[in-house]
Amino acid sequence: MVEIELDGKKVEVQEGSMVMHAAEKAGTYIPHFCYHKKLSIAANCRMCLVDVEKAPKPMPACATPVTQGMIVRTKSEKAIKAQQGVMEFLLINHPLDCPICDQGGECQLQDLAVGYGGSKSRYTEEKRVVFHKNVGPLVSMEEMSRCIHCTRCVRFGQEIAGKMELGMAHRGEHSEIQTFVGRTVDSELSGNMIDICPVGALTSKPFRYSARTWELSRRKSVSPHDSTGANLIVQVKNHQVMRVVPLENEDVNECWIADRDRFSYEALNSEQRLTQPMIKQGGQWKAVDWTVALEYVANGLKSIKDQHGAGSIAALGSAHSTVEELFLLGQLVRGLGSQSIDHRVRHAAFDNTAAEGHARWLGTSIASLSTLDRAFVVGSFLRKDHPLFAQRLRQAARHGAQVSALHGTAEDWLLPVANRITAAPSAWVQELANVAAAIAAAKGVSAPAAGSATAEAQAIASSLLGGTRKAVLLGNAAAEHPQAASLLSLANWIATETGATVGYLSAAANTVGAQLARALPGQGGANAGELLSSKPAKALLLLNIDPALDSANPAAAVKAVNAAEMVVVMSPFKSGMDYADVLLPTAPFTETSGSFVNAEGRLQSFVGVAKALGETRPGWKILRVLGSLLGLSGFGQDSSEQVRNEALGVDADLSSRLSNASGTAVQFGSAAAIERLADVPIYATDALVRHATSLQLTTDAKNAAVAHVSQALWAQLGLADGADVQVSQDGAGSARLKAKLDATLPANVVRVPAGLPETAALGAAFGSLTLAKV
Repeated sequence: MVEIELDGKKVEVQEGSMVMHAAEKAGTYIPHFCYHKKLSIAANCRMCLVDVEKAPKPMPACATPVTQGMIVRTKSEKAIKAQQGVMEFLLINHPLDCPICDQGGECQLQDLAVGYGGSKSRYTEEKRVVFHKNVGPLVSMEEMSRCIHCTRCVRFGQEIAGKMELGMAHRGEHSEIQTFVGRTVDSELSGNMIDICPVGALTSKPFRYSARTWELSRRKSVSPHDSTGANLIVQVKNHQVMRVVPLENEDVNECWIADRDRFSYEALNSEQRLTQPMIKQGGQWKAVDWTVALEYVANGLKSIKDQHGAGSIAALGSAHSTVEELFLLGQLVRGLGSQSIDHRVRHAAFDNTAAEGHARWLGTSIASLSTLDRAFVVGSFLRKDHPLFAQRLRQAARHGAQVSALHGTAEDWLLPVANRITAAPSAWVQELANVAAAIAAAKGVSAPAAGSATAEAQAIASSLLGGTRKAVLLGNAAAEHPQAASLLSLANWIATETGATVGYLSAAANTVGAQLARALPGQGGANAGELLSSKPAKALLLLNIDPALDSANPAAAVKAVNAAEMVVVMSPFKSGMDYADVLLPTAPFTETSGSFVNAEGRLQSFVGVAKALGETRPGWKILRVLGSLLGLSGFGQDSSEQVRNEALGVDADLSSRLSNASGTAVQFGSAAAIERLADVPIYATDALVRHATSLQLTTDAKNAAVAHVSQALWAQLGLADGADVQVSQDGAGSARLKAKLDATLPANVVRVPAGLPETAALGAAFGSLTLAKV
């Protein structure tokens, strides 16, 4: 530790810290623009100049290391004069357009100009003009004349997002921040550039000119998308969500959020919102009031129970739903005498369930991902499935961590991957067994399954046997894999032998919470795979699920749903109108209170932040009233907190209910001639992102419906750039897709996305394909 004197106060800071860090610790504000605590130090704005005793000139606080006994003055005449001089230079070319600037009212330059700027400018020449640039549907660069060249956005791309999409061209007053060769900004974290821009140069294109900051009320919330559970501030005007920004939480999302967390709010005001209960009569949809709709559902469920038995009633709930909604959905079905409820609609196998009352989880804290020495990621489209987890592993890699991967493609995670095994999905168990065999050989112990220590396996084994902080992380594809139980069993053995933790990255905001809320089939109940294929229900309740887009086998799922006598859809959107009998408008996360349990087992509750649209009602209230109408016990709750306490217990210690323990049996997969590798594109994961206009205009969304073909199959079919292919599967339907060469795929693998209307006619996410040139 080093002690310095700062404005007459003694401050002790870590050796190697900068004066700015000492000022932060002492609670002293030093004006700055380019400095950001999460980014590297650039020292190019010079606004933080301070008076350091014995220094011949003012020094930048952000880039001046502390030394023992250093005396620093931030408010002396020398420091203030230097800061005022810098401010005058910054304002020379800055346009005087504060009244029309979207940053007005929350602008660092505006604030500091009041304290350090002059009352008028001595500069009489024409100001420079920088022409606007179109960099995509999310970030606006239409007012780059406001840019003060702090380079925060450039450093963010390099260091946090992992890709330098913006850079500075030219010199002096001709300097411009721009993309390379007219490209768009396509990072899944791009919206954070808007937050860190200290002026109005980078603004939100969807929010642009829609409200002033002082008109917005601010409410805390939690993201309903991936398993990070990112903390949000939702900004509302006239009962309408206008903007979403991050709420800083170092343990969860730091100060970042993914673009789908930020821009999915557009769906809340979509024309596709369902605002009234609707019943299908004679093939026509008719709007009705809540009493009629709920009585229709209650009478229908009673009738089907009387005719076909309680086992003919089932429910499927999305893991993007709240703990309260999923708990009451299960209570409703069980109250009717059925045990058929599930949330695992994308899973191919159902023998990998945690012990009753327990849940699969990350196996470590989210924050610890940033400090790992070794990470082995199995079966994950990491960058798009979990943008903020990928960001944390990126930081770990920047500090020397070795990240290894086993996956079906060598896609770019925008971080250095030390060791990689790329194999068809059917071979993942074997490849993991090979890694286990390499570890067993190195340690002189018995391997848990038949495997051979290949060179790639030995490299990963060697990596995992080194370091101290280690994790084996199973991605969405590993959790949904036909041999998911075998993958977990081998991962557990590897983790035990190498001193690593093992866990699931988890697919949805409430995957862990759904398990703890018992949204799982009980004794004799059918699981999601059976309900959507071999054992279709007569009455099916769907909560925030569209079987054509959210299931493991959409072709079979649509067929099963169409076979039901009554389908009740609870959703914020007009989905399932071709197969549903009743549509109940269910509140999205901004219009209801509820709770999510994220990947690390953190329970986060939130309240509604906006008035419900039309006749929309919270899901937990709909289910509570429906349970009462059916005469079931346990549906007398007055608040979502009461439901949560019933679901998880009052002051529940969830840590004791998190478990990745597994059996020891290992089952190997069987290869097909051509195997499908199915990812769910980042902007197709749930109903909110699917209905968000700007997200659907991104490069990721527009280029999602593509068949990625391996080098061997590309040559075999004689494909050329721009060619189309006909993809058929399981004797179901087929899809005509653009073909794209992916040289990183194994020879017999084609990557065909799931969750898209263009591929909804296909079969299982893990299955064999037939490919033909069109």
